[in-house]
Amino acid sequence: MGALKAVAVISGNNSVKGSLQFIQQPNGATHVRGRITGLAPGLHGFHIHALGDTTNGCNSTGPHFNPLKKDHGAPTDDVRHAGDLGNIVAGPDGVAEISISDMLIPLSGVHSILGRAVVVHADPDDLGRGGHELSKSTGNAGARVGCGVIGLQSSV
Repeated sequence: MGALKAVAVISGNNSVKGSLQFIQQPNGATHVRGRITGLAPGLHGFHIHALGDTTNGCNSTGPHFNPLKKDHGAPTDDVRHAGDLGNIVAGPDGVAEISISDMLIPLSGVHSILGRAVVVHADPDDLGRGGHELSKSTGNAGARVGCGVIGLQSSV
């Protein structure tokens, strides 16, 4: 069997849209790559949320995916939510090109991200270091401007 692959189609406020591909590598890392357009220029918090429920837009995707019940942090921190993927950067044209590898977002197993949602936030993620009351839970990343449910991708 080849690498496990998943996809998420991003939609949201105003003109935010895009698509992401997730590929689980043989070493266990999952590579996320894709493009999101329609963002304000600058940094945007980028997370896996616990639920794949978009019945109320991105607001119904629940909290960050956090199966080990840790505080929010940076992707490189030992103490972090599994879904904490840091920030993506939108250029002056509002486009973010994404290429992230992470060991805590597998596409299989007990902590799989399949069926959960990927969410783009309006503001930068302070990576748990901002001192705001929301820093240790959400990174104080603000409103949810785009999201998509992560689903298995066809092998053809």
